[in-house]
Amino acid sequence: MSLTPGTRLGTYEVLGAIGAGGMGEVYRGRDVRLGRLVALKIIAASENADPARLRRFEEEARSASVLNHPNIVTIYGVGEEGDVAYIAMEIVEGRTLRDVLAGPPFTIPAALRWRSSSRTRWSPHTPPTSCIAI
Repeated sequence: MSLTPGTRLGTYEVLGAIGAGGMGEVYRGRDVRLGRLVALKIIAASENADPARLRRFEEEARSASVLNHPNIVTIYGVGEEGDVAYIAMEIVEGRTLRDVLAGPPFTIPAALRWRSSSRTRWSPHTPPTSCIAI
């Protein structure tokens, strides 16, 4: 399922696609009430039809929402709009895991700098810099 820019999911407006993975698709969005950018992870209607898959999607949001750590994205909300279930979360700019792995190997000093960064996080749209994948 592809969402087009301008599509509304609750109080969020889709701005464009970021990527797709095993669970669903991720879009750049904007919270129209607060004016902040967000990442919107969705699963489509065909996947919503499977109660176990929807339960796993909701559990993913619940699990991440109770954690408060600089290396874990913040969950802003969850919801359903029509036949689309979504998780709205903090958007973190950066390179993708694919880009990082395709680049040159890390040197020890670079790896230590990368590890010690307090604002590096893992999310579906950033490099592998944390302990949880959303």
